[in-house]
Amino acid sequence: MKNKTSGWVFFANNDMLTVKMIIDRPELTGEVAFLCQQAIEKYFKGYLAEHGKDILKIHDLLKLYSEVKSIRDWNLDEIALEKISDLYTMTRYPMNISMMSGERLPTMEDARGYWEFAKKVEAVFMELVGK
Repeated sequence: MKNKTSGWVFFANNDMLTVKMIIDRPELTGEVAFLCQQAIEKYFKGYLAEHGKDILKIHDLLKLYSEVKSIRDWNLDEIALEKISDLYTMTRYPMNISMMSGERLPTMEDARGYWEFAKKVEAVFMELVGK
């Protein structure tokens, strides 16, 4: 793994570790959602860095995944990816909570689903790039 890639992986892994530590805390579902989005974003950027691509200064997971797919398709559910991508700001600021369904933070079920999806992205990344 290239040095430029390892920085992205270091921070993605820290996001994943933090989620693992808080996944069972119902009051932290917004943080779980945000950290899952962040980890996925960093794995995508790490993959792009590994392949010598310019890293886009964006948080849109669908756009990043499009860049990733130009190298190799990871066969990810793009509808789920879009939903997680939208969490970047939605779970971070009070004025955005009202944009979420039912004016609430993600449910525990939602948070666990985001966590499972982030683990899938992590597994594909590790399979393709290695540690």
